[in-house]
Amino acid sequence: METAADTAPVTGRRDRKKQQTRAALMMAALRLVDERGLDRVTVDEISEAADVSPRTFFNYFATKDDALIGDPVHDAASLRDRLLALPGDRPLVAALLEALTPSIEEIQAERDLWLLRMRVLKNNAQLLPALVAHGTQAEEDLITAIAARTGLSRDDLFPQLAATLTGAAIRTAMMRWAGTEGHSPLSDFVREAFGILATGLAEPTPSHQKAPR
Repeated sequence: METAADTAPVTGRRDRKKQQTRAALMMAALRLVDERGLDRVTVDEISEAADVSPRTFFNYFATKDDALIGDPVHDAASLRDRLLALPGDRPLVAALLEALTPSIEEIQAERDLWLLRMRVLKNNAQLLPALVAHGTQAEEDLITAIAARTGLSRDDLFPQLAATLTGAAIRTAMMRWAGTEGHSPLSDFVREAFGILATGLAEPTPSHQKAPR
């Protein structure tokens, strides 16, 4: 008789295989579009480069654009759980930074993939509508997480504005990171951006006006 213990490793291997196939499709799509441009790459060519069938491609992505944009920066359920697990007296910006840290570390671990993705997005303006839609869903997820953390309604201004500013801080940090070709850790740029948020966007003293040490 087969037990749960007998089937668990098989399920684990299956999940890993799916993750590997998804990653291979994303990397193939990004590399081909980086080389040729968005309009000169087809789903068939992406599938061939990843050594799968076009039918398999559509098991993972609805469109070519989805494969290029990839996965969300954060998982909504995990982010919400991490936020709620932190002490309630911790300032929201600090709590958000801590809750988002695993996602930032994952991006850093996949440095080459993300730098390639950001270059493709920058060089192919046709991806903007899909990118905006993707960002809107991510922001909605973040509103839900912040509302849960603060005990407010999703319809209140605070969770909505906090989510917008958080998303903007992450995007800006990632663009600055990509501008350095990833030579400095992404976490440095994220901490810098969240540090500014934590001040309530207080205006800094221009560098040329700072007193010499």
